[in-house]
Amino acid sequence: YIGGHSMSGNMIGFLMWLFFGIVMVAFGIWAHFSRKAVGFWSNIRVTDENVTDVRKYNNAVAKLFCVYGIIFAILGVPLLSGQNSAWILFSVVGVLFESIFAMVIYTTVIEKRYRVR
Repeated sequence: YIGGHSMSGNMIGFLMWLFFGIVMVAFGIWAHFSRKAVGFWSNIRVTDENVTDVRKYNNAVAKLFCVYGIIFAILGVPLLSGQNSAWILFSVVGVLFESIFAMVIYTTVIEKRYRVR
């Protein structure tokens, strides 16, 4: 109940979705200002010795996370259309492809450019 109006389930779902997008952007901003190399994969630790230029590497990872978060938030807009809307598939499939694309970009561009081999 906000401002005299009750929030619908659609709005609550979208706000939760939007929150995760904002968290991803915030993580990107944190990565941009980090002095130590920031990891992308959850189970692989990146150290400063594994990266040729920590600042440029972190900037590239930061851009990836910020773009991911913004696109993620935009893909959540169909949640506002209703519970039984077919547009929800656009959100789900869109995030699937977005996630795969982010992994490909990290592996083929960022890691190839900045990781010590």
